[in-house]
Amino acid sequence: GLTPLLRRRMVGRMSRARLPPPELARLFVGLLPEEEVRDALLRHVRAWHWPVTAVPTRRGRLHLTLHFLGVLPREAIAGLVQRLAVPFEPCELRLERPAVWRGEHAVICPQAVPAALMALHARLQRALAGAVAVPSRWQPHVTLARHARDARPPTGPVCIRWPVEGYVLVESDLRPPPSYRVVAAYP
Repeated sequence: GLTPLLRRRMVGRMSRARLPPPELARLFVGLLPEEEVRDALLRHVRAWHWPVTAVPTRRGRLHLTLHFLGVLPREAIAGLVQRLAVPFEPCELRLERPAVWRGEHAVICPQAVPAALMALHARLQRALAGAVAVPSRWQPHVTLARHARDARPPTGPVCIRWPVEGYVLVESDLRPPPSYRVVAAYP
């Protein structure tokens, strides 16, 4: 295996290779959990059986993506902020289905997506039409860890209740350590 120093150097090189130039921003529209929900998600993460390769999502990066916008010119952000102000109805999201996707990502998904959240996703898609290409297919989830091949979720039922009271436009900064910056919050 790699020594910790070599691993950090490789991760640093990989991160720098993906960094957009300063005039561009990597953006998404999503939900950021409040502290109680983050605590519940992290308790759930601790109950999994992880392979040594797994890289758990850091507390400050736990989120649910509504639309990934990609890397865009910073000059487009002001227009996006206005476009994204759509009608919103609060709801409760219940995360109940842990899974490992494509043998790589450990996630937790809702058993059923609240109608208000589906409506918000559709409104945002319409608002972004013509400005940003966004896929129509959406599978709401929170990524708990990456490189999670052979991870096993806890046995028994799980239900993490997430009161959804707004959504955010976020810039994802990939410089080590990666972080999120809220550009705009709605409503």
